[in-house]
Amino acid sequence: MDRFRDFFRNWFGYSRRERRSTFILLNLIVIITGIRYLFPFHEVSLREIPLDLLETRVDTELQKTDIQAVREQKPTIPPAIRKRVLDLNDCDSASLEALPGIGPVLSVRIIKYRNLLGGYASIDQLKEVYGLTEETFDMIYLRVFADSLAVRKIRINEADFKVLIRHPYFQRTEVSAILKYRELKGRITGIGVMVGNNLISKETAGKIGVYLDFGE
Repeated sequence: MDRFRDFFRNWFGYSRRERRSTFILLNLIVIITGIRYLFPFHEVSLREIPLDLLETRVDTELQKTDIQAVREQKPTIPPAIRKRVLDLNDCDSASLEALPGIGPVLSVRIIKYRNLLGGYASIDQLKEVYGLTEETFDMIYLRVFADSLAVRKIRINEADFKVLIRHPYFQRTEVSAILKYRELKGRITGIGVMVGNNLISKETAGKIGVYLDFGE
């Protein structure tokens, strides 16, 4: 036995420290090999990933990409909105003629109607201008606005027949009823009183209310 050991020792030329290191290394190799067999490595392919999980991951990545693109993109304003700078209550005929579909005739009518109303409270009132078609309105409504604070109000308890009848929303019979009520019962305190006493119709009240000042 000693001869056999001496033979290998002389053959490999290992010292005691080298033999000890070799023994430890062999043990590590055996342990690692055993672990590989006990817990085999398994590669997961795309086919083995549930479809709904894969789609969720893809959607998340796309959302991150979209959010980043939005953050980097400079805000843009649609051209129609950028041109919405014309106040119907503070513009001249030349400014109106610059709008699509508005010529000299329509621009004059828009201003004349503005004067009759006492100012536009809403851009929808442009539809009441004679000769302004629905098609023309659709082309310009995003380019104009109406500052309702500029509307001139009628002092309903002081205005005479000429002032009241001049407004396009008042009928002659309504003006007469208003003056008669003021003569018999005094001041009118609100739009509800006018409708409740049949001085004006509900339709007229819905349009004229913004133009009336009842005072204190």
